[in-house]
Amino acid sequence: MNNASKIFGGVQVISQLSKNQNIWDRGHKKSVAHYFNSTNKGVNQIICIRGGEKIMATVSSARLKVDSHGVKRFVIALKYENEEDYRYLVASDLSWRTKDIIQAYSLRWLVEVFFSDWKLNEGWGREAKQYDEEGSSRGLILSLLLDHCRHRNPEQTTRIENKLPAYTVGSLQRFAQMDALLEFITSLLKDKNPGKQLKKLGKMIKEVFQLIPSEKHMSGRDLGRLDTTPSLKYQALN
Repeated sequence: MNNASKIFGGVQVISQLSKNQNIWDRGHKKSVAHYFNSTNKGVNQIICIRGGEKIMATVSSARLKVDSHGVKRFVIALKYENEEDYRYLVASDLSWRTKDIIQAYSLRWLVEVFFSDWKLNEGWGREAKQYDEEGSSRGLILSLLLDHCRHRNPEQTTRIENKLPAYTVGSLQRFAQMDALLEFITSLLKDKNPGKQLKKLGKMIKEVFQLIPSEKHMSGRDLGRLDTTPSLKYQALN
């Protein structure tokens, strides 16, 4: 955690501890779960999640020496409403408030939003043409460039200039697809020979969107002999 903080100029680093990790409390070593369940009970607080929704949570915190880290950390026990067990947060900078650490930690979910856009909406997961580590890094670079290009969309630019939440990549993608389709239909209707253009489009679709046999359907495959072997029946008797 200290090294990660140094890389980015001494920023706050927030992570999690497992419930069986040890801390030191007044000269006694005990698990973080034991400490917060017996010594330092939590209180109810309203927490703002990702700058939006406000929810009730049970919270307790202390500045404790984490045994495996060898230094004092800001340790927080956090349990959202309707949850039975605590999760344990740990922060490197002891000067922050408990509430600020919890609300900053909730921002980690934004990386999941990125993964969703990256894999599902933009197709860098299932439609990737290059795999393994090199393919992942190149796909990431291309996806970031694509996101940057989408910021130039007139609808998106207006939102950003007016300091409003940006549109999602998925909705922008669908909008661009429908916009392209509408533009094609308009050009088709204006063309002197729309039938010829339509046939040209049909040929292009067949070249680009190829049908792929499903591996779920096993017709035509050799499945072997799925039956008992008479000469081996005695094995079942032993």
